[in-house]
Amino acid sequence: MTGHQNTSESSGEARARSVFDPADLLLYHVTDGALSAPRSVPDVVEAAVDGGVTMVQVRGKDLGGAEFLELVQAVATRVGSRVPVLINDRVDVYLAARERGLAVAGVHVGQSDIPVSDVRAICGPAAIVGLSAAQSTEFDAVRLLPEGTVDYIGIGAVHTTSTKPDHPEPLGIDGFRAARAWCPVPAVAIGGVRVEDCPPLLAAGADGVAVVSGICASSGDPRLAATQYREALGVGSGSASGEGTNP
Repeated sequence: MTGHQNTSESSGEARARSVFDPADLLLYHVTDGALSAPRSVPDVVEAAVDGGVTMVQVRGKDLGGAEFLELVQAVATRVGSRVPVLINDRVDVYLAARERGLAVAGVHVGQSDIPVSDVRAICGPAAIVGLSAAQSTEFDAVRLLPEGTVDYIGIGAVHTTSTKPDHPEPLGIDGFRAARAWCPVPAVAIGGVRVEDCPPLLAAGADGVAVVSGICASSGDPRLAATQYREALGVGSGSASGEGTNP
């Protein structure tokens, strides 16, 4: 992994080094406070990164701005120097976190959120900007944007999932493969992705998998769950801390 290695770097250095590496998509954990309970989201995230998670997206759909910012701060303080930490939807929270000097790397938005071209303009060229998409027309729209507007796309839902009830019709592995063929940028598969889905999704062109409940709702051991996903991805179970810290 690149750009998130030195735990002693200043906030100014962290700002300059928010550079997207598609390899960071390999095992992408999206948080869920309800599924994490009774554990805290930061505790689950830290354990998941210990198990090999390579990127984190902090999601707080039911949180107000102040509470969400505090959650982002807690997560970024724990793992922001080890893996990229992105914020779901809230560009304002991303900007506030950066103003605080937190190691947050970017924003992920959906089709009904602020247009991704505006997200890029607001967040600047150093931010990682992700977008959810599933339809060929949505991929075509990305092609029309200036290069570098969107760093990666989350394609899904692969399977039915309770963590995002408004997801489009599930694609399945074959549907993901067809969608990936339309996608002009690196892509991560999301939506009910199970451990056994990892090999066929990689074969279908995924740069990685995004996992919510498979990690935070996993019988009390997010680190073990992350390790199992890493092994299914064929990359071994080495933790991000081992990969990303300097000797």
